[in-house]
Order: sequence, then structure tokens, then C-alpha cells
Amino acid sequence: MARTSVYMEELDAFTYSEKISAEDGIVLIPAGAIEQHGPHMPLNVDVLLSRAMAGAVAEQIGAIVAAPIMYGYKSQQRSGGGNHLPGTTSLDGATVAAIAKSLTLELARHGARRIVFVNGHFENYQFLYEGVDLAIRELQLAGMDDRRVMLLSYWDFIDDTTISELYPEGFGGWDVEHGGVLETSLMLHLYPERVDMGKVEDFSPAVLPNYDLLPVRPELTPGSGCLSSAANASAGKGEILLKRASSSMADAISHEFKGDQR
Repeated sequence: MARTSVYMEELDAFTYSEKISAEDGIVLIPAGAIEQHGPHMPLNVDVLLSRAMAGAVAEQIGAIVAAPIMYGYKSQQRSGGGNHLPGTTSLDGATVAAIAKSLTLELARHGARRIVFVNGHFENYQFLYEGVDLAIRELQLAGMDDRRVMLLSYWDFIDDTTISELYPEGFGGWDVEHGGVLETSLMLHLYPERVDMGKVEDFSPAVLPNYDLLPVRPELTPGSGCLSSAANASAGKGEILLKRASSSMADAISHEFKGDQR
């Protein structure tokens, strides 16, 4: 017997309807971006990783994964290299918020009572939050008080023990991990055919000011577009990251939504 997919777009409409409106139904929405990730990885890293993380979580808690949000908010120089880099294709904040609001309302219309945004692009978060907040207000005014939404970014579920284990040379912080060990290791584990380690540039983490200035000064971003080196990335590290982050996310979601009843 064929295994039923956890991905919404791979389900028929009736199976989807049954799953999303079930008493214990949860739907996860991956939120990514089309953003440069150096010369060694494709532009859709944030889409691929948020979808894969959501899929791993869904398998653990019996959830559905909605089709991903493909585009994200503008890449920031201090966390993504900058919106000026080639290939990065971004939405303004109002559009990201509107997408999050529309998807929340649409999935609620389908019968979903518990929704989780699984963010894979650092700059998305506050705009996703804004859209969800507006949707929740609208749902409450319509008398739909039983809808609840979680928002999370997968890297926030990687604990200090894992960081010490995978970054023995020292951890510079998530803000300079763009195109570095985290994303490259996950890609090597999940999509090795899409990573060219021969193009990785080994350099010290980028040193950027603790403020923003517009228009940006392109020379502050390393030429590769990455903010730290991926030289120490490996598929083994990616496997550990996927397992531990998805397990922690699954625990958090189950904890928040346990006991929800119609």
C-alpha cells in the first residue's frame, strides 16, 4: 500500500480535506525566499530547507505541510548579504504580511484550527507575525475563536549542546550563518546534488557594523555573498541538525496544541 504524503500539493482534494479538518489536524506552512546563497548553493535554499524541516516535523506529529511561500522579505546586509546581490528576488513587508494573513484565513476556511509557520528565511519573521496577528483578529471578530497559530524559525530549535558539537572551532552567531555551515550541511544531507563544495570560499566570518545604513555599501558584504565559511559543513552535520531541530519543533508544537478540542 502506498504511503500517504505529508505534502498538501501531493494529496487529492478529499484526502486533504479530511486531514486538515480532523480533530487533531495541524497544518505547517514553510516560509522561504529566493535569495543568493553564495556560489556553491542554489537560490531556493530557504524554500527547500523550510519545506524539508516542515516535512520532518509533520511525519513526527501527523501533520500536513502546505505548499511553501516561495518569496520572502528583503535580504538584509547583516543577515543575508543584502538585497543588492544577484538573484535575490524579494517582496516588500506589506506583501509578506498580506500573504501570511491570506494563507491563515484560507486554511481556516478549509477547516484548519491549528496552523504553524515554519520560517526558513531570517528576515521574514516579523512580517509573518504581522499577517497572522491581523488574520487572528479577523477570525475572532467572525466568531472563530478556536483558531490558533504558531510561528517559529527552525534554527531557534538547535540547542547549545548541538552548537558546541558542530562548531568546535567557535560559533559566530546565526546572523552570520548565511550560506555557512548550518545551511550547507543541511543541503549536503538533503540535496547533495545541489551543492558544489568545490566553489566554497573559506574565510573568516564577515565583520559588519551593528547598524544599518541605506543605501547599502556593497563592499561590506563578502564577494561570495556568504557571511561565513561553509568549509566545515558536512552531510553528517546536516543529518544531526535536521533530526534535532525537527524533534524539538515537534515537541513544542505538540506541547502547545495538546488538549485542543472543538
